[in-house]
Amino acid sequence: MMRNTMQNKKTIVLGVVGLLGLSACSTDPSQFPGTDGNRTQEGAIAGAAIGGVLGAITGDGSRGDDIVRGAVIGGVAGAVAGNIMDRQAAELRNDFGNGEIEVINTGDELIVRMPEAVLFATDSAALNPNLRSDLFVLAESLNKYPQSVVTVTGHTDNTGSAAYNQDLSQRRAASVASVLRSGGVDSFRVRTVGAGENSPIATNQTAAGRAQNRRVDITITPTG
Repeated sequence: MMRNTMQNKKTIVLGVVGLLGLSACSTDPSQFPGTDGNRTQEGAIAGAAIGGVLGAITGDGSRGDDIVRGAVIGGVAGAVAGNIMDRQAAELRNDFGNGEIEVINTGDELIVRMPEAVLFATDSAALNPNLRSDLFVLAESLNKYPQSVVTVTGHTDNTGSAAYNQDLSQRRAASVASVLRSGGVDSFRVRTVGAGENSPIATNQTAAGRAQNRRVDITITPTG
């Protein structure tokens, strides 16, 4: 009986993991150009799959109740998290005054991408005063949705020395983070990273590509 129970659990676990894989494929944002897909639906499916796995592993295996219960709890939690991210992303896109600021919803986190051209003068970590209002919009959003941590990452192109770019990217990240904190975001939620020239999103062989690489990414990662 114990052996059969364990085999049943293994079969169910593999099946639910398969469902999770299928849900990831079926909601690939690349299949929906110009949209992030339905993150609420994705969160519900993923949460149900993970909850079902946990139910199968931790339950007594005598009935399917443990799996169903885990799937329901996980599905609700996933749907709530996905809905919050969808809502926060939509609000930020609507509230930012500068159309060059991107809000990218990956399904796991939000990335607010601010180009150097709107934030800083060349080779400077001093913020453009006109952009402080958009950073305060972001701070207000972070305060409204406090269940997250924030990573502010500075990026440069590969012009100049790697050491100089590393230092510049760190100073720029610190400048942005300082405004978020002055907007009321708890310091413990915010960390800064200087990525230098190490994480390009475009070629450094053209002026247009280098301009894309000079940016600050503010990554919002849900914690609950």
